[in-house]
Amino acid sequence: MINYELDGKVAVVTGGASGIGKACAHAFARSGADVSIWDLNQSALDAAADELKQHGHRVHTAIVDVSDSRAVDTAMEGVVGELGKVDIVVANAGIGGDISPSGDYSDEGWHKVIGINLDGVMYTQRAAIRAMKKSGGGSIINMASILGSVGFAMSSAYVAAKHGVVGMTKAAAWEHAGDNIRVNAVGPAFIKTPLVEKSLDAQTLKFLESQHALNRLGTPEEVGELVAWLASDAASFATGAYWAIDGGYLAR
Repeated sequence: MINYELDGKVAVVTGGASGIGKACAHAFARSGADVSIWDLNQSALDAAADELKQHGHRVHTAIVDVSDSRAVDTAMEGVVGELGKVDIVVANAGIGGDISPSGDYSDEGWHKVIGINLDGVMYTQRAAIRAMKKSGGGSIINMASILGSVGFAMSSAYVAAKHGVVGMTKAAAWEHAGDNIRVNAVGPAFIKTPLVEKSLDAQTLKFLESQHALNRLGTPEEVGELVAWLASDAASFATGAYWAIDGGYLAR
Protein backbone atom coordinates (compact mmCIF):
# COMPACT_ATOMS: atom_id res chain seq x y z
CA MET A 1 0.00 0.00 0.00
CA ILE A 2 1.18 3.54 -0.76
CA ASN A 3 2.03 6.04 1.97
CA TYR A 4 0.44 9.32 0.88
CA GLU A 5 2.53 11.34 3.36
CA LEU A 6 -0.28 12.85 5.37
CA ASP A 7 1.74 13.28 8.57
CA GLY A 8 0.36 16.11 10.70
CA LYS A 9 -2.93 16.22 8.78
CA VAL A 10 -6.40 15.84 10.30
CA ALA A 11 -9.01 14.01 8.23
CA VAL A 12 -12.77 13.75 8.70
CA VAL A 13 -14.77 10.94 7.09
CA THR A 14 -18.57 10.84 7.25
CA GLY A 15 -20.05 7.37 7.13
CA GLY A 16 -16.63 6.32 8.34
CA ALA A 17 -17.51 3.26 10.39
CA SER A 18 -17.91 0.84 7.50
CA GLY A 19 -17.45 0.20 3.79
CA ILE A 20 -15.85 2.89 1.65
CA GLY A 21 -15.71 5.38 4.51
CA LYS A 22 -13.75 3.04 6.75
CA ALA A 23 -11.37 2.17 3.91
CA CYS A 24 -10.70 5.89 3.37
CA ALA A 25 -10.06 6.35 7.09
CA HIS A 26 -7.57 3.47 7.08
CA ALA A 27 -5.73 4.91 4.07
CA PHE A 28 -5.45 8.26 5.86
CA ALA A 29 -4.30 6.82 9.19
CA ARG A 30 -1.85 4.49 7.47
CA SER A 31 -0.36 7.55 5.78
CA GLY A 32 0.12 9.45 9.04
CA ALA A 33 -3.10 11.43 9.55
CA ASP A 34 -5.23 11.77 12.65
CA VAL A 35 -8.78 10.76 11.77
CA SER A 36 -12.30 11.65 12.85
CA ILE A 37 -14.98 9.20 11.75
CA TRP A 38 -18.67 10.10 11.85
CA ASP A 39 -21.56 7.66 11.72
CA LEU A 40 -24.93 6.83 13.27
CA ASN A 41 -23.98 3.48 14.81
CA GLN A 42 -22.02 3.73 18.06
CA SER A 43 -20.93 0.08 18.18
CA ALA A 44 -19.69 0.26 14.57
CA LEU A 45 -17.85 3.49 15.37
CA ASP A 46 -16.19 1.91 18.40
CA ALA A 47 -15.09 -1.13 16.40
CA ALA A 48 -13.74 0.99 13.54
CA ALA A 49 -11.90 3.28 15.99
CA ASP A 50 -10.19 0.26 17.57
CA GLU A 51 -8.98 -0.82 14.13
CA LEU A 52 -7.75 2.66 13.22
CA LYS A 53 -5.82 3.12 16.46
CA GLN A 54 -3.52 0.30 15.36
CA HIS A 55 -1.93 2.78 12.93
CA GLY A 56 -0.66 4.77 15.91
CA HIS A 57 -2.45 8.07 15.35
CA ARG A 58 -5.27 9.89 17.10
CA VAL A 59 -8.83 8.76 16.37
CA HIS A 60 -11.92 10.84 17.12
CA THR A 61 -15.50 9.62 16.69
CA ALA A 62 -18.88 11.36 16.54
CA ILE A 63 -22.49 10.31 16.14
CA VAL A 64 -23.74 12.61 13.38
CA ASP A 65 -26.86 12.74 11.22
CA VAL A 66 -25.47 14.61 8.21
CA SER A 67 -28.97 15.68 7.12
CA ASP A 68 -29.02 17.91 10.25
CA SER A 69 -26.96 21.00 9.46
CA ARG A 70 -26.57 21.96 13.12
CA ALA A 71 -25.31 18.50 13.99
CA VAL A 72 -22.74 18.73 11.19
CA ASP A 73 -21.54 22.17 12.31
CA THR A 74 -21.29 21.03 15.93
CA ALA A 75 -19.37 17.91 14.97
CA MET A 76 -16.90 19.84 12.81
CA GLU A 77 -16.31 22.29 15.66
CA GLY A 78 -15.74 19.28 17.90
CA VAL A 79 -13.06 17.93 15.57
CA VAL A 80 -11.24 21.27 15.64
CA GLY A 81 -11.53 21.38 19.42
CA GLU A 82 -10.25 17.82 19.84
CA LEU A 83 -7.70 17.48 17.04
CA GLY A 84 -6.79 21.12 16.45
CA LYS A 85 -7.78 21.70 12.82
CA VAL A 86 -9.29 20.11 9.70
CA ASP A 87 -7.21 19.45 6.56
CA ILE A 88 -9.15 16.71 4.75
CA VAL A 89 -12.87 16.00 4.63
CA VAL A 90 -14.57 13.11 2.86
CA ALA A 91 -18.34 13.60 2.57
CA ASN A 92 -19.14 9.93 2.18
CA ALA A 93 -22.30 9.24 4.22
CA GLY A 94 -25.19 8.13 2.05
CA ILE A 95 -28.09 5.75 1.54
CA GLY A 96 -29.52 3.89 -1.44
CA GLY A 97 -33.14 4.83 -0.91
CA ASP A 98 -36.36 3.38 -2.24
CA ILE A 99 -36.40 1.24 -5.37
CA SER A 100 -39.30 2.71 -7.31
CA PRO A 101 -40.12 4.23 -10.71
CA SER A 102 -40.13 8.03 -10.82
CA GLY A 103 -43.88 8.18 -11.30
CA ASP A 104 -44.46 6.33 -8.03
CA TYR A 105 -41.64 7.74 -5.90
CA SER A 106 -42.95 8.88 -2.52
CA ASP A 107 -42.37 12.34 -1.06
CA GLU A 108 -40.95 10.77 2.09
CA GLY A 109 -38.51 8.54 0.19
CA TRP A 110 -37.39 11.40 -2.05
CA HIS A 111 -36.73 13.82 0.80
CA LYS A 112 -34.86 11.21 2.82
CA VAL A 113 -32.42 10.44 -0.01
CA ILE A 114 -31.93 14.09 -0.95
CA GLY A 115 -31.58 15.03 2.71
CA ILE A 116 -28.69 12.63 3.31
CA ASN A 117 -27.06 12.23 -0.12
CA LEU A 118 -27.20 15.85 -1.28
CA ASP A 119 -28.07 18.16 1.62
CA GLY A 120 -25.76 16.16 3.88
CA VAL A 121 -22.86 16.53 1.46
CA MET A 122 -23.53 20.26 1.16
CA TYR A 123 -23.66 20.73 4.94
CA THR A 124 -20.45 18.74 5.36
CA GLN A 125 -18.70 20.62 2.55
CA ARG A 126 -19.82 23.97 3.97
CA ALA A 127 -18.60 23.16 7.48
CA ALA A 128 -15.32 21.89 6.03
CA ILE A 129 -14.77 25.09 4.06
CA ARG A 130 -15.35 27.22 7.13
CA ALA A 131 -12.86 25.19 9.16
CA MET A 132 -10.27 25.04 6.37
CA LYS A 133 -10.36 28.77 5.73
CA LYS A 134 -9.24 29.27 9.33
CA SER A 135 -6.31 26.87 9.01
CA GLY A 136 -5.03 27.81 5.56
CA GLY A 137 -6.73 25.37 3.19
CA GLY A 138 -7.35 21.71 2.60
CA SER A 139 -8.87 19.03 0.41
CA ILE A 140 -12.55 18.08 0.25
CA ILE A 141 -13.61 14.86 -1.46
CA ASN A 142 -17.34 14.44 -2.07
CA MET A 143 -18.51 10.88 -2.63
CA ALA A 144 -20.66 10.81 -5.75
CA SER A 145 -21.16 7.67 -7.85
CA ILE A 146 -21.11 6.53 -11.44
CA LEU A 147 -24.77 7.53 -11.14
CA GLY A 148 -23.54 11.10 -10.87
CA SER A 149 -23.00 10.98 -14.63
CA VAL A 150 -25.49 8.40 -15.98
CA GLY A 151 -29.02 7.30 -15.20
CA PHE A 152 -30.22 4.12 -13.53
CA ALA A 153 -33.80 2.87 -13.51
CA MET A 154 -35.78 2.75 -10.26
CA SER A 155 -33.37 5.05 -8.39
CA SER A 156 -34.34 8.58 -9.42
CA ALA A 157 -33.69 10.19 -6.04
CA TYR A 158 -30.24 8.63 -5.74
CA VAL A 159 -29.34 9.58 -9.32
CA ALA A 160 -30.57 13.15 -8.81
CA ALA A 161 -28.61 13.52 -5.56
CA LYS A 162 -25.38 12.19 -7.04
CA HIS A 163 -25.66 14.42 -10.11
CA GLY A 164 -26.18 17.29 -7.69
CA VAL A 165 -23.04 16.35 -5.75
CA VAL A 166 -20.96 16.53 -8.92
CA GLY A 167 -22.32 19.96 -9.85
CA MET A 168 -21.91 21.31 -6.33
CA THR A 169 -18.34 20.07 -6.26
CA LYS A 170 -17.44 21.91 -9.45
CA ALA A 171 -18.99 25.16 -8.19
CA ALA A 172 -17.22 24.97 -4.83
CA ALA A 173 -13.87 24.27 -6.48
CA TRP A 174 -14.11 27.55 -8.41
CA GLU A 175 -15.42 29.48 -5.42
CA HIS A 176 -12.74 28.40 -2.96
CA ALA A 177 -9.57 27.83 -4.99
CA GLY A 178 -8.41 31.22 -3.69
CA ASP A 179 -8.76 29.87 -0.15
CA ASN A 180 -6.31 27.06 -0.99
CA ILE A 181 -9.15 24.54 -0.81
CA ARG A 182 -9.41 21.83 -3.44
CA VAL A 183 -12.78 20.13 -3.99
CA ASN A 184 -13.20 16.93 -5.99
CA ALA A 185 -15.89 14.29 -6.48
CA VAL A 186 -15.26 10.55 -6.64
CA GLY A 187 -17.59 8.28 -8.62
CA PRO A 188 -17.41 4.62 -7.61
CA ALA A 189 -19.23 1.96 -9.58
CA PHE A 190 -20.72 -0.98 -7.69
CA ILE A 191 -18.47 -1.73 -4.72
CA LYS A 192 -18.35 -5.00 -2.80
CA THR A 193 -19.29 -3.78 0.66
CA PRO A 194 -20.87 -5.98 3.33
CA LEU A 195 -24.18 -4.17 2.75
CA VAL A 196 -24.13 -4.92 -0.98
CA GLU A 197 -23.24 -8.57 -0.44
CA LYS A 198 -26.01 -8.95 2.13
CA SER A 199 -28.71 -7.27 0.05
CA LEU A 200 -28.11 -8.94 -3.35
CA ASP A 201 -28.74 -12.51 -4.38
CA ALA A 202 -26.09 -14.44 -6.32
CA GLN A 203 -27.79 -13.92 -9.70
CA THR A 204 -28.06 -10.14 -9.27
CA LEU A 205 -24.49 -9.94 -8.04
CA LYS A 206 -23.29 -11.86 -11.10
CA PHE A 207 -25.22 -9.52 -13.40
CA LEU A 208 -23.76 -6.42 -11.77
CA GLU A 209 -20.25 -7.84 -12.09
CA SER A 210 -20.83 -8.30 -15.83
CA GLN A 211 -21.62 -4.60 -16.25
CA HIS A 212 -18.00 -3.71 -15.48
CA ALA A 213 -15.24 -4.21 -18.03
CA LEU A 214 -13.14 -5.88 -15.33
CA ASN A 215 -16.05 -8.31 -14.73
CA ARG A 216 -16.10 -7.77 -10.98
CA LEU A 217 -17.18 -5.29 -8.34
CA GLY A 218 -14.67 -2.88 -6.86
CA THR A 219 -13.43 -3.01 -3.29
CA PRO A 220 -13.69 -0.27 -0.66
CA GLU A 221 -9.90 -0.26 -0.44
CA GLU A 222 -9.57 0.58 -4.14
CA VAL A 223 -11.79 3.62 -3.65
CA GLY A 224 -9.87 4.55 -0.51
CA GLU A 225 -6.62 4.69 -2.44
CA LEU A 226 -8.03 7.20 -4.94
CA VAL A 227 -9.47 9.31 -2.13
CA ALA A 228 -6.17 9.31 -0.23
CA TRP A 229 -4.33 10.45 -3.35
CA LEU A 230 -6.81 13.29 -3.85
CA ALA A 231 -6.26 14.30 -0.22
CA SER A 232 -2.50 14.39 -0.63
CA ASP A 233 -0.10 16.96 -2.03
CA ALA A 234 0.49 14.61 -4.97
CA ALA A 235 -2.90 15.80 -6.26
CA SER A 236 -2.11 19.50 -5.78
CA PHE A 237 -3.35 20.43 -9.30
CA ALA A 238 -6.55 18.39 -9.04
CA THR A 239 -9.72 20.31 -8.25
CA GLY A 240 -13.25 20.62 -9.57
CA ALA A 241 -13.07 17.20 -11.19
CA TYR A 242 -15.20 14.07 -11.19
CA TRP A 243 -13.00 11.00 -10.71
CA ALA A 244 -14.73 7.78 -11.78
CA ILE A 245 -13.38 4.59 -10.25
CA ASP A 246 -15.62 2.14 -12.02
CA GLY A 247 -13.88 -0.90 -13.46
CA GLY A 248 -14.81 0.34 -16.92
CA TYR A 249 -18.56 0.71 -16.25
CA LEU A 250 -18.73 4.11 -17.97
CA ALA A 251 -16.47 3.16 -20.90
CA ARG A 252 -19.20 1.77 -23.13
